[in-house]
Amino acid sequence: MSTSNKLALIDEYASIARALASPHRMRLLEQLAQGEKGVDALAEGTGLAFANCSQHLQELRRVGLVTSRREGKAVIYRLTDDDTLRLMALIQKIARNTIALVDEILDRIAGGTVRPEPVSREVLAERLAAGDVVVLDIRPPDEYATGHIPGALSAPLEEVAKLAESLDPSTPIYAYCRGPYCLYADRAAAELRQRGFDARTVEGGLPDWRADGRPVAEGNKAVDAVF
Repeated sequence: MSTSNKLALIDEYASIARALASPHRMRLLEQLAQGEKGVDALAEGTGLAFANCSQHLQELRRVGLVTSRREGKAVIYRLTDDDTLRLMALIQKIARNTIALVDEILDRIAGGTVRPEPVSREVLAERLAAGDVVVLDIRPPDEYATGHIPGALSAPLEEVAKLAESLDPSTPIYAYCRGPYCLYADRAAAELRQRGFDARTVEGGLPDWRADGRPVAEGNKAVDAVF
């Protein structure tokens, strides 16, 4: 292979990295990991202006990380495949291993308490089958209703303090949210640990659980169901 061809090929590979070199695009991928959405919903979920959001989505589509379809006048986006989820998780893993500030930020979220390692999805499945753990979905209620881990309770972050009053401190609690970039579960677990609970986060989130081929439930199960 000539040098020019090799450089041209590497430049195409680098186009993926360039597309990801934006916090806004990473947040859009996190939103789309929960399920397909239109530009209006994505703009609202990320706080972007509609036109700006659309431009970022077009760049992600150009490199094949997302695809789109038309539904009337609306354009609906989704992740192209589960490889994007694995790429997002790998970026997080490398960042945590090589950038000290990442763990410093997570320590601040935990309020200075010791952060136990996240539990694997395999362990979560085993504990759910045994029925000896409480699992909390910390995502917004609309995302929970669209799909959640069977047996998980809907517990938006603002409801965690209220929920803590009804739970047995001797029962372990596993919290999950959108995936590797979501901090809802970290914040919820930290608050629960400060209240004396054995609370840990789950490795990955609902999209990763689904990508494993594990069952996903739909519908609402309000947090006050356990009160």
